[in-house]
Amino acid sequence: MTFALLLCACLLTCLGQIAQKMAVEQWQGQFPGIALMLRTHWLWLAIALLGAGMLLWLLVLQRLEVGIAYPMLALNFVFITLIGRYLFDEVVDRRHWMGVAMILAGVMLLGQQS
Repeated sequence: MTFALLLCACLLTCLGQIAQKMAVEQWQGQFPGIALMLRTHWLWLAIALLGAGMLLWLLVLQRLEVGIAYPMLALNFVFITLIGRYLFDEVVDRRHWMGVAMILAGVMLLGQQS
């Protein structure tokens, strides 16, 4: 149950960051001003997703030691790499994939401690 909460907190955080990216892409490289910015649906979605992720994170911290829980947030790097590669067609080189593999190995090692 705790790992599922942690995974959901990571996913919500990543989805919030993707919504942020969509918001700034909608602004076409220029800061739109506060009034237009506040009318951007992607921005409100980002705030909602990041807020929900934070609330789940608080539940995770009730159940896990911070020394175990916090390093597991490195899964965000894995998720964002996958989303960047397959949703935004970003180039991910071999060295980056090796880093992702090391993060996954570290998370698995930490998961065995909890």
